[in-house]
Amino acid sequence: MERILFVVDYRNYKENGTIGKRPSSRGIIIKDNKLGMVYSRKYDYYKFPGGGIDNGETNEEALVREVKEEVGLEVIKSSIKEYGLAIRKEMGKIEDIFVQENYYYFCEVTDNIFDQKLDCYEEKEGFILKWVSPDEAIDTNLNHDHKEKGVPRGIHMMQREVQVIRMLLREGYLK
Repeated sequence: MERILFVVDYRNYKENGTIGKRPSSRGIIIKDNKLGMVYSRKYDYYKFPGGGIDNGETNEEALVREVKEEVGLEVIKSSIKEYGLAIRKEMGKIEDIFVQENYYYFCEVTDNIFDQKLDCYEEKEGFILKWVSPDEAIDTNLNHDHKEKGVPRGIHMMQREVQVIRMLLREGYLK
């Protein structure tokens, strides 16, 4: 993927230290100017469906698997198109530097809806599929009080998704 959407670099790490990377694939699913997103009922936020790329798995294979697991939607493989890469760099817990690479892809889905296959934390957060307007997703992620709900996953994830949605709006993919 050649297009870098943005880089968030906290510069709170030891330069020239060890590096740990966590690549992920995320699906941008648009229907009738609404986004198909994961909604956390417990912590009240939206994220693009997707997750970690397993060893030996292509970005596209991870995208198809993760979208089906998280929201029960079946990606039409021939519809997958690259959008861009969002990178976050910060001090790691194991390595000195943690680099999260989030590969975003446009994709279409079939009308079939499958059972979710959530992992433990996803189940605890109450992940569900929601078709949401761009404005509602932005407002929820930026203006709802997630700290009050004790959101364990970083606010940076919600801000990342807002940046991507704003880019989609600016570039005319959404209204």
